[in-house]
This record gives sequence, structure tokens and C-alpha cells, in this order.
Amino acid sequence: MAKILVAYASKQGSTAEIAQAIAKELQAAGHSADAADVASVVSLAGYAGVVIGGPMYMGHIDPRVGKFVKRHAGELAKLPVAGFVVCLAAVSKDPEGMAWAQKALRKALAPAQPVAETIFAGKLEPEKLSWFQRWIIKRVNSPVGDFRDWDAISAWGRELPGKMGV
Repeated sequence: MAKILVAYASKQGSTAEIAQAIAKELQAAGHSADAADVASVVSLAGYAGVVIGGPMYMGHIDPRVGKFVKRHAGELAKLPVAGFVVCLAAVSKDPEGMAWAQKALRKALAPAQPVAETIFAGKLEPEKLSWFQRWIIKRVNSPVGDFRDWDAISAWGRELPGKMGV
């Protein structure tokens, strides 16, 4: 079985928990899978595939995702790559917001060409935000709560080995 890296950027922990759930699904399928913060990954040596995920804030994916892709561009060009973004646009399934999230994900992962990509709804806990961020979410009437669909996350994780060809 293959060794797969699930690399993620996470600010409040929601994306990290999703990445860990994906890694568990890969392990349950018999693969070796590591979930690791993008900042801690030194090399992709030994991995047969890489899943990259990050949160979207204010219309942009966490910049650490793009830095990770640039830092490992040579290695990623030789591996199957999958990507996911975590955002609140997925809560309402707003077509415009979903299209924006997908475009932002592709931009963050470029030049890698993902074999699979998805958008997951996340979690927004105002008590973990700064006063300014709380003010903004109130002004834009942002949904608050945990909207992660663990069944959808698990299903996507189970589909990855086939899509990645590992």
C-alpha cells in the first residue's frame, strides 16, 4: 500500500481536524498516511501522493498553502495531488461563493494539477476570533457554528486512493 501525506494549513483547528479525518480514512483503507501542518513538512520523499488543504478567509486561501506548493513544486510535479478548501461558502452552497472557492483552490495549488479537489464547510467559533473579526462576521451576517459534514469528508477520503492511482 501507498504512503500518502495530508498536508494542511489551519488557523483555528477546523482544517487540521478535517485533514486528520482524511488521513484516518486512508489508513483504514490500508495505506500509510500522515497528517502534517504544511510548515512542518521538510520533504515529500517517500510519499506516493499528497493531499493539500487549507482554510479560506476573506475570499483567500491561507497563504501558507501556496508557499508549501512553491517550496515543493518539483516534488509535487512527480506525484498525484489532491486538494481541499474549507470555507463557509459551502454552508449555503452559494454557486458564486463555491465557484470563487474552487478558483482560489486551483490558484493556491498551481502549478500542481489536482486529480481530485473539493470544498468542505467549516466551523466558525466567534470566541476564537479577534474583536475585529467578530465585528466583520456580524456585519456580513456570517453563519456561526460547526458545519463540517463528517460523512462527506470520510467519503472523499475513501475515494482518494482510486483517484490518485495509488
